[in-house]
Amino acid sequence: MGKVSIIGAGNVGGTVAAAVAHFNIASDVVLIDIKEGVAEGKAIDMMQSAQHYQFNSRVKGYTNDYSAVAGSDVIVITSGIPRKPGMTREELIGVNAGIVKSVMDNCMKYAPEAYFIIVSNPMDTMTYLAVKNSKLPKNRVFGMGGALDSSRFVYYLREELGCAASDINAMVIGGHGDTTMIPLISKATYKAQPVCELLSKEKQEEIVKATMVGGATLTKYLGTSAWYAPGASVAAMVKSILLDEKKVFPTCTYLEGEYGQNDICIGVPAVIGKGGVEKIIDINLNEEEKALFAASAEAVNKTNNVLREMKLV
Repeated sequence: MGKVSIIGAGNVGGTVAAAVAHFNIASDVVLIDIKEGVAEGKAIDMMQSAQHYQFNSRVKGYTNDYSAVAGSDVIVITSGIPRKPGMTREELIGVNAGIVKSVMDNCMKYAPEAYFIIVSNPMDTMTYLAVKNSKLPKNRVFGMGGALDSSRFVYYLREELGCAASDINAMVIGGHGDTTMIPLISKATYKAQPVCELLSKEKQEEIVKATMVGGATLTKYLGTSAWYAPGASVAAMVKSILLDEKKVFPTCTYLEGEYGQNDICIGVPAVIGKGGVEKIIDINLNEEEKALFAASAEAVNKTNNVLREMKLV
């Protein structure tokens, strides 16, 4: 079994570590955080649950000791700060870009062969920064967003259809934002039957809208960002890499002409296996979906321009 390191031991990072351990797919799980004792405490707490969950992974926590990531097969980066009152969008991007760049640089010193999954927000732009600054092949640096957004899409569909989540196949592409994501309702199926044949147009639109604001809805309830579904989404991608499952996930990956886009990281379906992003899947979008994807890419590029103006890429 492989080794997985998670940078950032907050709610999401801690949940990723726990989910990877519960899957029992890694011999070693490393948690690193900037705050003294947080990663160590969470790691011990997880290890004390091993008897009940029956996993054999060794979870260890460290404070700012990047040498602990040596030998990692996969590194997950969740580091970053939320937007604070009075903080401009540009300031947030600048701060998180500095954090992600520093984390990538430190990790690559000790684990130059690792695959990197970016979770830090704004995720499409932070993934673009990581790809550009690391100069790693694009298959080795990618973002989680679409996997999470799709799980939320499946949730709203199963609630309406009253069925098992495993019987639904549904996907969200585009940017990882409440105005840039594109839930592909026309491609969603329940046991191979198009959901468009099962739901009214009004209900379809309602589910698409609920999916797009899914993150904001949870923030309203919780007062902070969600962590269970994000953690599970990342862990599922890690599992597909370590076990070479070759599952298809909507993945924030670097495009070079695919879907009519260049020099951008944005969510598209991709095969995830031991080679990271092994293949980008070209699905047939209708004209409306093509227009929405182009608009989503334009919005992501606008955010990426902040990095360019700051000379960070």
